Amino acid sequence: MFVRIKSKSKDKYNKSVQLVESSRVNGKVVQTIVKHIGVAYNDEQLDELKLLAKSIQITLENVDKESLFKPEELLQDLTLEDIYDQSIYSDEDYNVDIRNLEEESRVITGIHDIYGKLYDELKVGSIIANPARNVATVKIFKEMVLSRIANPDSKRGSVASLEEKYGVDINLDKVYRMMDKLDDKAIETLNTLSYNKTKELFGDKIDVIYFDATTIYFESFSEDSGDDALKKNGYSKDLKFNQPQVVLALMVTKDGLPIGYEAFAGDTFDGHTLIPSLKILREKYNIDNVVYVADSGMFNKDNLQELDQLEEHKFNYIVGARIKNISKSIKEKILYMDDYVQLTEDIKVKNITLDNGRKLIVTHSLKRARKDKSDREKGIIKLREKLQKNRSIKTHLSTQGFKKYLQLEDPKDKETSCDLTITLNEEKIAQDALWDGLKGLIVNKDSKLTNDEILTQYANLWQVEESFRITKSDLKIRPVYHWKPSRVKAHLAISFAALLIVRHLEYRVKIQYKKLSPKKIKELLLSVQHSIVVDKTRKIKYAIPSKTNVDINKLYRIMGLKKHTTPYILGKF
Repeated sequence: MFVRIKSKSKDKYNKSVQLVESSRVNGKVVQTIVKHIGVAYNDEQLDELKLLAKSIQITLENVDKESLFKPEELLQDLTLEDIYDQSIYSDEDYNVDIRNLEEESRVITGIHDIYGKLYDELKVGSIIANPARNVATVKIFKEMVLSRIANPDSKRGSVASLEEKYGVDINLDKVYRMMDKLDDKAIETLNTLSYNKTKELFGDKIDVIYFDATTIYFESFSEDSGDDALKKNGYSKDLKFNQPQVVLALMVTKDGLPIGYEAFAGDTFDGHTLIPSLKILREKYNIDNVVYVADSGMFNKDNLQELDQLEEHKFNYIVGARIKNISKSIKEKILYMDDYVQLTEDIKVKNITLDNGRKLIVTHSLKRARKDKSDREKGIIKLREKLQKNRSIKTHLSTQGFKKYLQLEDPKDKETSCDLTITLNEEKIAQDALWDGLKGLIVNKDSKLTNDEILTQYANLWQVEESFRITKSDLKIRPVYHWKPSRVKAHLAISFAALLIVRHLEYRVKIQYKKLSPKKIKELLLSVQHSIVVDKTRKIKYAIPSKTNVDINKLYRIMGLKKHTTPYILGKF
C-alpha cells in the first residue's frame, strides 16, 4: 500500500491524493484505490493530505483482524450492515402490508458509525490494561466516550440515554468498575496515545505546542482533604467561588489537536501548572526545539525564572505580557512610537530587550486601537448615564470595568456642603488612551523566531481556548459529580478521550471536505437514525434508514463507510 498523487488537471493546481494497493493479476500489475483522501489546490493542502494519507495507511496496515468485542446486538445489526447478506431473503419477504407493521424502536446510529469507527482507528480502547482479558471494560469505556460526545450527562444519565436512544444496555455499577480501571497508568497511556496519534499527522514532528489551564467545578460545596485530593476551592474561571474545583491544563497543536493534559488540585494557581506540565511532557517524549505559547495568565515571575533555567534544554516560549504592569523605563520605551517598524498595513512592531535578556515584542494595531477607543467611549457613556441616575458614593465604590475612571472630589463650596462628589478622572482616561492598540509578547533571550513567526504563533492560541470551549460546552465536562480522586481522574480521562476523537474528526473533515464545527458534525450524526419496524404476522424485522444529506454522505465517505439508503431486512424471528 502506498500514497499516490495524481494530477486532475493540466491547467491548474488540482492534485488528488489516494491510498493505492498493487496486486498482480494474470501476470500484470494492477493498482487499486483503497481510499480517496482528498483533492489539494495548493502545496500546503497537498502536504496536509499526504500526511493524513500516511497516518491512515499506518492504521489500515496495523488494524486488528478481529474485534476485541462484539457490539450490542441491535446496534451491530444497524452499523455493521456489510456482514448481512440480503440475498438470503426473497422478494416475497419484501412484499409488506403496511397495516401489519408496528414500530418497535428508533435508534441513532450515526454517532457509533462515524465516531465509533474513528475510536477504533485511533485505538483509544488500548489504554485499558490487558484489553483482550478486559473485553467488557473496553466495551463500556467506548460507550461512555461516545455518550460523552453524543449526549453528555452524569454517568447515570448516560447509561439511560444509551439504552433509550442507541439500543445499548449497560449496567451502571459496571460503569463505575470501568472507571476504577482508568488508573494513573491508563491515563499516562492515553496521553501518550494522544501525542503519538497527533504527531503522525505532522510527519512525526510537532514544533509548536499551545498551553492553557482552566477550572472545572464540582456539583458539591465541600472540599476534600488528603495529599491526593483534587477537589479544592480556588480562583474559579466559572465564577463558582463557593464550589470546589479541579484545575485542568491542556496542550494542543496549532490545529487544535490534543497532545496531552494534566489535572491539578483546585487550589493550584493556573500559572503554576505550566512548568510541571512542560517537565512531564519533556520527560515522556524527549522533545527538542518546541515553542510553547501561553497567554498573559502564565506571565508571572516564578514561571519566567523557571523557564530561564529550562532554556539550556531548548525550551522556547512566547508568553503574553502585561505591559501596563512593567517597569516605568520600559513603559516609556513602549509609548515612544517614533521607532516602531511597519510590519503590515495594520501592524507596526518594536523589539525591546529587558534587563534579564528576555525579548519584549510590542505591536501596535490600528484595528485594535479603534476597538480599544470604541470600547472605552461606550463604557464612559454608560458611566455618565449611571452618574446622572444615581450619585451615591456607595453605588460606585467598585473599581471594576470602567468604574476605574471615577474619582472622589471635595465640594466646591466647603462652607455650605461637606458631601464628596463623584466625577470622571479625565487625566486617567487620557493616559489609558495612550495604550490603545498596544500588545506585548515576551520570548526567551535565545529565541531565533522572527517577529512575523512570533505573532503568527501567538495568534493561534485561540485553538486551545476553542478546545476548552468544546470540552466545557459540547462535551459538558462540568460539573463533576464524583468526589474520589480516582473517579475524578477517570471522568477527566473519558472527557479527554472524547475531545481527542472529536478534534481528530474535525481535522479530517476540514482537510478532506470543508470546515464543520464539532457541534455541527454531532447534529448531523444525531440525525442519522433507523426506525425498527416489525411485521408480527410474518415475524420479520425491518430497518428503515433516515434520509441523509450531502454533508452526512461525505462524512461516511471520509471514514470509508457504506450506508443503507433504502429499507432492508434485519432478520426473521
